Amino acid sequence: MNMFFNLKTSALVAAMMLASVSQAATMSKDEYQVGKTRISADYKTDKAACASLADNAKDVCMEEAKGKEKIATAELKAAHSGKPADHTKALEAKAEANYAIAKEKCDDKAGNDKSVCVKEAKAVEVKALADARTAKQIGEAKTENADEKRDADYKVAVQKCDTLAGDAKTSCVSAAKVKFGKS
Repeated sequence: MNMFFNLKTSALVAAMMLASVSQAATMSKDEYQVGKTRISADYKTDKAACASLADNAKDVCMEEAKGKEKIATAELKAAHSGKPADHTKALEAKAEANYAIAKEKCDDKAGNDKSVCVKEAKAVEVKALADARTAKQIGEAKTENADEKRDADYKVAVQKCDTLAGDAKTSCVSAAKVKFGKS
């Protein structure tokens, strides 16, 4: 049960971080390629470490290796592109990978305990996916609100320019356009 709380907490924190990202710094193509190579190498190492295990322990280990790779790849793509949609996909990948791992761990149980375990894992996934969608909506709302604020400030600046005449007014309006990103 503690694992599910930790998964939920980490998903919520990640969603909040996504919501606060307005413009992420993107990485270079070389950094992206190095990251892909590192992820691939880590996956091979993690997969090899599972070879010595047996039964469900091996299955859980393999699922953890796959999940780690899936999450790292999604996070790398998000860091490379800087797009909010890719950050949302990274949160979704994390939720799905954590669900797959938790579900695999449930295979060690039987009967009602297994059923409850699977349902708890699914509930955590559903909540994490909902948090990812919420973070996306919050990010979109922040962007929309910022645009509205900028438009309102631009209108005020242009209105202030109306008290001027000639070249001074033209210069004032041009400065306002530059300041508020209008063409």
